[in-house]
Amino acid sequence: MEVRIEQSWKEVLKDEFDKSYFRDLAAALHAEKAAGKTIYPPGSKIFNAFALTPFDKVKVVILGQDPYHNPGQAEGLSFSVPQGIQPPPSLLNIYKEIEDDLGVRIDKSNGSLEGWARQGVFLLNAILTVRAGQAASHSSLGWQTFTDAVIKALSDRRQGIVFLLWGNFARSKKILIDTSRHYVLEAAHPSPLARGAFFGCRHFSKTNEILTNNGLEPIDWTKQR
Repeated sequence: MEVRIEQSWKEVLKDEFDKSYFRDLAAALHAEKAAGKTIYPPGSKIFNAFALTPFDKVKVVILGQDPYHNPGQAEGLSFSVPQGIQPPPSLLNIYKEIEDDLGVRIDKSNGSLEGWARQGVFLLNAILTVRAGQAASHSSLGWQTFTDAVIKALSDRRQGIVFLLWGNFARSKKILIDTSRHYVLEAAHPSPLARGAFFGCRHFSKTNEILTNNGLEPIDWTKQR
C-alpha cells in the first residue's frame, strides 16, 4: 500500500509500517479492491491527515471514529468533507458551537477542514477506511492498532498537545494519553443523536486559551481552507 504522508510521520511510524498486522491490513484492502469493492476515502487520501499536519506541528488532536461512507464525503480528515459537499449534521453542530463560543461566523456551505489541518489540528479517524455504504465495516482490519500507536507516539514524544475527545468512543482513547504532559478536553459527541449535549463545551475558546498560554499561535477556527 502506497503511504503518502509527510516525512516526519514516516520516521515516527516506520516500525508500525513494518509490522505484520499492517501488512495484513494492506493486503485486506487490496483484496477488497480486487473483488470490486469501493473503499473510502480514495487511496491518495487515506493518510491525508498525516500529509497535511506534520508530526512536529501538531497542536490539537480531534479524534473521530471512521470515515463517512457515502460517495464523495470522505477525505481522510475526521469530521471533514470536501468543498462542495454538504456538511453532515455533526459538522454543522461543530460549526454552531464555534459560532456560539467565539462569536464568529462560519461558512456553513463549506465542509472542508483543511485550513484547520494546515494550522496544526490533527484530524485523526481511529479507523482510516470504510467500505462504501457500510459504516464501521473496516473496524476489525487493524486500523485501531495503528492509530492507537499514533496517539501514543504523540503522547510520548510531544508535549502540550490539546486532545479533544468527543463521545464515548473518543473518550475511551484517553488511556493512551499522558495527561501530565498534555491537555485533554472531553465532551459529548456533536452528533444530533446526543440531543445537544455537545453544545456549551466551549472547547474552541478553551483550546486557544491553552495554546496562547503556552506561547503558541491560536487556531483560526473560521479558516476552513
